[in-house]
Amino acid sequence: MASSRLPTLDRLSLAEQVAQMVVVRTSGHLFDHEIRYPAWEADCATLSRYVEALGVGGVILLGGSAAEVGLKTQALQSQARIPLLIAADVEEGVGQRFSGATWFPPPMALSAVADRDPAAALAYAEAFGAATAAEALAIGLNWVLAPVVDVNNNPDNPVINVRAFGDGRERVSALTQAFIRGVQSQPVLTAAKHFPGHGDTATDSHLALPVLPHGLDRLHELELAPFRAAVAAGVDSIMTAHLKIPALDARLPATLSSATLTGLLRQEMGFDGLIVTDALIMGAIANAYGPYEAAVLAVEAGADVLLMPGDPEGAIAAVVEAVHLGRIDPARIAASVERLWRAKQKAAPALLPDGAGHAWEHLPPPPVNLTAVAQPATRRLAANILTASMTVQGQIAPSTAAAPGHNLVIVDDAIDCRFLERTAAALTWPQRHHYQLKLIDTQGCEQRPQSEGEASAEPSLRPSLVQIFVRGNPFRASAKLLQLAASWLEALQSAQLLRGIVIYGSPYALEQLSPYLDRVPHGFTYGQMPLAQSLILPALLPEPLAMSVGREFTD
Repeated sequence: MASSRLPTLDRLSLAEQVAQMVVVRTSGHLFDHEIRYPAWEADCATLSRYVEALGVGGVILLGGSAAEVGLKTQALQSQARIPLLIAADVEEGVGQRFSGATWFPPPMALSAVADRDPAAALAYAEAFGAATAAEALAIGLNWVLAPVVDVNNNPDNPVINVRAFGDGRERVSALTQAFIRGVQSQPVLTAAKHFPGHGDTATDSHLALPVLPHGLDRLHELELAPFRAAVAAGVDSIMTAHLKIPALDARLPATLSSATLTGLLRQEMGFDGLIVTDALIMGAIANAYGPYEAAVLAVEAGADVLLMPGDPEGAIAAVVEAVHLGRIDPARIAASVERLWRAKQKAAPALLPDGAGHAWEHLPPPPVNLTAVAQPATRRLAANILTASMTVQGQIAPSTAAAPGHNLVIVDDAIDCRFLERTAAALTWPQRHHYQLKLIDTQGCEQRPQSEGEASAEPSLRPSLVQIFVRGNPFRASAKLLQLAASWLEALQSAQLLRGIVIYGSPYALEQLSPYLDRVPHGFTYGQMPLAQSLILPALLPEPLAMSVGREFTD
């Protein structure tokens, strides 16, 4: 039954009901000229039309500062007749997407902590969830699109990778439940993803459709176990995976499969929260089905929320037409809106009246609470998880002013690199120890070491600290970066000039580069952000004793 604080279905047209099932994407920046992905992110005028005229049910934000997002969420809620669900992919804390807030290490860092201290890992996971929810709520986000509950048992997985809590079902299940408990300390929705399991794939679903060939017994034993744990923990929503699983549906991918969403998730697993598609603009779906048929098939399959359709207005019209043509039962739409109303009742209590006046006319949004963002205790929590999950072997000797070495920083794209600000420790700390910056990327910034005998070769390579920033990223595999890193490590090792190695991000990259780590001081951290750099570098390349002071993290 719909909440008395939101409009009954007879007060909404069919198009208005379907619009509530749509979540559109926009930038967290306030100004149109700062939009980074114009093909995907609505500008201000378009967004206002989506919210005011179409009456979409939600918005997903990416980019900008925490302060900007706070202002933007206020404006959006003020424009909306019915309170919005405002979401963000903040799997690594709010600071992962919005500058100024706390940026945590990727969830797989907690698995490394659990290797040494399982109880501490669970406590960290719960605190991580609580901190993420508190910072989200402080800037007007009420839907945390986390946790990732996929079991990443395929090291070649380009899209899940360190976003997962680990590669074993028991650990992923336990950390999933702890994170959800933490988020539940605030009126913020959670989302377990990507159902029914995206961990054992080697194809990026942003680009193409992966196929998971396993049988039902294996799916129930491994992939589905963390989702059952999430449902038991009271997760609010489950996000679908854009992948094909012939054992469940020989014809359609999971996002568009009634057998998967309604038969398995709703009926067999008993989940009655929101089913939300992964972004419908992703290649795995958009390339084969287009924006309109994909929306219709997703609703037919049992999805309650259509996330980021390529053409929101056209998707709404297509679903409405499917109802009129008899493809979709009106009761199917009504059931989704009822679930949305329950979610909004939980996630937007401050925006709903106490029964006076028109039931669905909400109150002005609460003020932004920036004092709750990046609190010292929250940053200490992030630092503690980073410290507990990093490894350091040996110490690097400083270079000298008379014969400075090189600080080789190897990244995928030096231009679009959030974690290498001018003051980042990866740049400044080695400089203090007479290692001069040499920036290398896969896009053409001094790509490879010059071989002996080349006309333009330097007189010699220098003693070098090599810092490699690598992890699985959607849209771009890491193989090219690893090949580039290996070429430099090989050249320096052959010249006996390799002084130390730091790897930021991927434990799988650490394993691949392990032949170069023998008898060389090295460190690994799951984080790539400046905080991670500032914790690992002093441990690996310490201050001279006369200069050193307590290096523990303070804010």
